[in-house]
Amino acid sequence: MELFWRKGYEGTSLADLTEGMGITKPSLYGVFGNKEGLFLQALERYQRTKMNFFEEALNASTARLVAEKVLKGFADSQTAETGPSGCLGINGALACSDGAEHIQKCLVENRHRGEQQLGERFERATEAELPPGHDPFDLARYIMTISQGTAIQAASGADRAGLYRVIDMALQFWPKQVVQESLNS
Repeated sequence: MELFWRKGYEGTSLADLTEGMGITKPSLYGVFGNKEGLFLQALERYQRTKMNFFEEALNASTARLVAEKVLKGFADSQTAETGPSGCLGINGALACSDGAEHIQKCLVENRHRGEQQLGERFERATEAELPPGHDPFDLARYIMTISQGTAIQAASGADRAGLYRVIDMALQFWPKQVVQESLNS
């Protein structure tokens, strides 16, 4: 998982994998079928261990808190002391050739699935949380775009404190309910 996370799908060679795992090529093929099969299992493990914050964040009490927990969860994962910086899904998909189109498509679908879940959660928000005229799926895309940007920043050396400042700035633009005061004059 860490090799794919650090080097991306195509940047990770079979020699890297066999050396890193301490196995032979025939063993790799025997257990995982091929490099793609190994990557898909690594991605599943990454989702289960490094992205486990996402489901919990979706259960936060308000839509804004969901957004904050999602963004800070991504930043925490992207800058953890153990493992590479950045995001396996972003690192793995950015530089894929036609030969790895299936992997790239899988990673894109994975990101879209998260965005869809986030949009559905925002859709359940009350009008007090999201005023009329704010599309929940556009807000989900906004939050996921920020998280993808922080992944690139983290992979380029940004620290958690710096990413948190970006997140705090992004959340300043969270839609606010407009309170209309009645004119009793």
